[in-house]
Amino acid sequence: MDIAAVNALPYEDFVNIFGNVVEKCPIITAAVWTGRPFVSLGALEDAINEFIDALPESGKEGILRCHPDLAGRDLHSGTLTQESREEQARAGMDALNTEEAWRMARLNDEYKKRFGFPFVVCARMNDKVNILRQLSERCQNERAVERARGIDEVKKICRLRLQGLVLTDSPNKL
Repeated sequence: MDIAAVNALPYEDFVNIFGNVVEKCPIITAAVWTGRPFVSLGALEDAINEFIDALPESGKEGILRCHPDLAGRDLHSGTLTQESREEQARAGMDALNTEEAWRMARLNDEYKKRFGFPFVVCARMNDKVNILRQLSERCQNERAVERARGIDEVKKICRLRLQGLVLTDSPNKL
């Protein structure tokens, strides 16, 4: 699908196709639909990012809370979105050994208790070793720093998901 096809989509189709580029937040794509026509994929991405940036801090935390724990309950129960399942599998989150799984669960719990939202990282740009390292390191950040870092990661995830939908030959890099 190219940008002309994206711009031609009726509202319902646009939201159905792009509604999960920001995890479980179809209201974002619903809101940016009115900004059509987009001159490029970058313009669509910019519109989404501007919507996110305009939210109050509580809204940004709400976006972060829509993300599942990495290698958490949703992965093991099969209730992840298709996108999250594929991204976590690529990073090896579905193949942790016992020690890694225990450490991931402990750090996820520590992170959520400290910040009030789950740890968010662009799994497609990392592997399980880097994710565990970042989770451990980021548990030491201040809340505002971590909220901003989480939103930056949401934007990376969004970019890659958009590229996967609009550009059929996109690499998994920003």
